[in-house]
Order: sequence, then structure tokens, then C-alpha cells
Amino acid sequence: MPTADPQQILVYGDSLTWGIIPDTRRRLPFAARWPGVLEGALCAAGRVVRVVEDCLNGRRTAWDDPFKPGRNGLVGLEQRIESQAPLALVIVMLGTNDFQATHANDAWLSAQGLAAVVRAIRRAPIEPGMPIAPILLIAPPPLETPRGPIAAKFAGGARRCAGMAAAYAHVADDEGCAYFDAATVTGASRVDGVHLDVDQHGRLGTALADPVAALLDGGAGPPAPARGPS
Repeated sequence: MPTADPQQILVYGDSLTWGIIPDTRRRLPFAARWPGVLEGALCAAGRVVRVVEDCLNGRRTAWDDPFKPGRNGLVGLEQRIESQAPLALVIVMLGTNDFQATHANDAWLSAQGLAAVVRAIRRAPIEPGMPIAPILLIAPPPLETPRGPIAAKFAGGARRCAGMAAAYAHVADDEGCAYFDAATVTGASRVDGVHLDVDQHGRLGTALADPVAALLDGGAGPPAPARGPS
């Protein structure tokens, strides 16, 4: 007997969500990354969900990496949403890489990039009748003094990201998004001052289970408008 499709959640992020192990080029397994912890907690509570990750090391909100192509979070985003539709929820955790030493961004500028990401998600040309997914914005924990191989890459980032959580909360309010401040449950990695350690992934994923469940219970967003043939 066929069963209902799971509610699908798309997580759009960078290396903090990709699960890089600080001071290495290795990746944590899905079950240890916070999206996997979140999926596990939701399923354990009896929900039928699938968490899909679209996470890229070095991804910014709206800026290019001068050394690696494809790190601008706006590029191709609408098509990523289209390809994964229908979605019950989109979770965005970006911003850390906006404060790399190659950029002169402060928290306000990064927040404007985040707002552009939100608008791109809502412009996605999903099929008529499919719901426009609600969006949860997560402010990553603020950078600490960067250490190890990435220290030069993030030089000055801890100073320039000051006020990030408040600036992102303002964007969430203006754009009608849900909001969660990761710093309420974890700081940045004790190893490199930027990423997340495995126990921090666990805390974040566990803490998100209840607010994400509440968003899923809120029902689908409004349907996409009718469009001509494509």
C-alpha cells in the first residue's frame, strides 16, 4: 500500500553545515551533522520527514570568492529550490564566510546579502500549485579568534561580524521568516574558532527539533501562482 511522501526540508548552508571537521579536510557523517541530528529527532518523534542538504564550503550569501568559483549563494539558488520542490521548509544558515578577509563586510552588509537569499528563494519558478515553503533563518555562532590553517582566511572576522545575530533577526522580521540564533545553544569550534565541533552539531540539531516541528505543523505556504508553459 503506498505511503505518503515525507515532508521535505532543504538546508542551504556552508561548511558549518557541510560538517567539515575543524583543522582537517574531512567530513562528519550525516547522522553526526546537525541536519542529520535534526532529521533523527523529528523521525524519532513520529514524523515522516527527509532533510536534504545543499551545503558548500566557502559559500557566501551574495558575494563571490575571488579564488574559487561558485561560492556566491545567490547563483543558481532559484533553480535549486525548483529542483527540490515541493518543500515543506527551507532552512538557511549562511553568513560566516561573508566575514572572510577578502571582504570588508560588517554585520549589516551581510544581513543584506541574507535578505537577497530569502527573496531569491521566494522567486523560484516552482510548478503551479506547489506550496511556497516557509523559511527559517539561522544565525551561525559568531566567529571567535580564528586558529590553525584557516586563521589568515578569517583574519579580522571576529571583529567585523559583531552584531550579526541582531542584524539577521531584523532581516527575519522584515522578510517574514522564522529565526533561530545558534549562539543560544553553541559557540564556534573550540578547535578553529569558526566551524562546529561534533558535540556542537548535536546540540544545534537537537535544539532545532521543536521549532522546526512547529513550523511543519503550521501547514504549507501559499501555492505558487499559475504560469505559462515552460
